[in-house]
Amino acid sequence: MKRRVVVTGLGVVTSLGRAIDTFWERLVGGDSGVGPITLFDVSGFRVQFGGEVPWNGEAEGIANPKELRRLDRFTQFAMASAADAVRDSGLDFAMEDPYRCGVVIGSGIGGLSEFEAQHERLLTKGIDKVSPFTIPKLMVNSASGHVSTMYGIKGPNFAVATACASAGNAIGEALRAIQSADADVMVAGGSEAALTPMGLAGFQNMRALSFRTDAPQAASRPFDRDRDGFVLAEGAGVVVMEEFEHARRRGARIHGELMGYGASGDAGHITQPDEEGRGAARAMRKALEDAGLSPDAVDYINAHGTSTPLGDKAETVAMKQVFGAHAGRLLVSSTKSQLGHTLGASGGIELVACALSLGRGVIAPTINLENPDPECDLDYVPNTAREAQVRVAMSNSFGFGGHNASLVLAKV
Repeated sequence: MKRRVVVTGLGVVTSLGRAIDTFWERLVGGDSGVGPITLFDVSGFRVQFGGEVPWNGEAEGIANPKELRRLDRFTQFAMASAADAVRDSGLDFAMEDPYRCGVVIGSGIGGLSEFEAQHERLLTKGIDKVSPFTIPKLMVNSASGHVSTMYGIKGPNFAVATACASAGNAIGEALRAIQSADADVMVAGGSEAALTPMGLAGFQNMRALSFRTDAPQAASRPFDRDRDGFVLAEGAGVVVMEEFEHARRRGARIHGELMGYGASGDAGHITQPDEEGRGAARAMRKALEDAGLSPDAVDYINAHGTSTPLGDKAETVAMKQVFGAHAGRLLVSSTKSQLGHTLGASGGIELVACALSLGRGVIAPTINLENPDPECDLDYVPNTAREAQVRVAMSNSFGFGGHNASLVLAKV
């Protein structure tokens, strides 16, 4: 029999802030975290905006200045959001069996800024000037490794790299570890810091991004007829998960029960979704099956909703396949309309948003939804947050490579 798994800690690093209350207030207030990029010179780029995180590693207090030089930005984000999630959970890992605790943190790209910096040093200064910390900084598993070291966690510890589904898959695999009794506590989520010259150029040149440089805060417009691509963003989202009885015995505050996880592959185009939404639909069905719930039990879906012409339509088609007549009664929203697309971190941040909706009875809106696409005709909570009693929420994450992950979180 599968063990019950609950979420007891929440942590985010986003363009709308790091503190959970600030993040949530700005999210339900309809604020946008999108603006001009200041991290590097964008004068030669067609796209000059993104969801940039206000960040000073030393001021964030996650490591001393010497240690920070050994951490890529994406690892710093992961450590900060993990620290906040652990603090929120009230866990003291010194009191836990370290072999019964684990870490799974995903990233779509990993330390891209370090790769770019050291490549430049190689070309301009020579082989001997490449930093010996290059590989430990850029590797995708750097985040999970550093978080485990931070707390002395010695149980299951790995990284997931499934593009924009990375955090969703990471949380799902952490769920499996607790359900199967491989662990009692897991720290899981995703982190990304691909807002770099190479990252921006690559996504820009494949025409995946919005080109609304004249109106950046209006650029991310999921399900809108005039959407023209996503907004590249950075950030992290991490949750603490525990076996239910473990959490209950220590009197933990429970944000929700993680009941189901579904994963699938499109096996089609490497960047375009299946137009009929078959892979996405399978992930949602498998998550519901894992949760033991019927489709009509779901009240809210935090959609993948990236603001791409093909993606939003395919996800809508998939939701209609899975939920049938109930699809018209679902509340659906995309927080990417406010944050931009944080790639491998998005599933972690969005599960946090689902947990906050369960606990606070409010659903964050899909902003910039001014001209609804006739082929995207569900209730996307346009422009204004809505009060609603959410008992069961689903979070969708779909990534390049045809990776699909869906999670089901329920009120306890």
